[in-house]
Amino acid sequence: GFNPQGLSNMVWSFATAGMHVEKFFEMVAKEAVHRQLQGFKPQGLSNMVWAFAIAGVHSDKLYELVANEAVQQQLRGFKPQELSNMVWAFAT
Repeated sequence: GFNPQGLSNMVWSFATAGMHVEKFFEMVAKEAVHRQLQGFKPQGLSNMVWAFAIAGVHSDKLYELVANEAVQQQLRGFKPQELSNMVWAFAT
């Protein structure tokens, strides 16, 4: 399987390339939720939800887990741009 950074990088790449393959994004969301985001770093979490928003694919479970993870970490480790991207993704 792919490591957390690999999953995040894949959806970011797909979104950036304009390849909004909903089934692919759903598969990645399911895997990230199954892993309970273990091993994901703040940048990866931010990039992942940004990519989902760009692709127009919403995963309430994934978004909820990412938001909870940020709160549990008391936003430590998140850079301002990462937080901004996450908030934008949640609002989109």
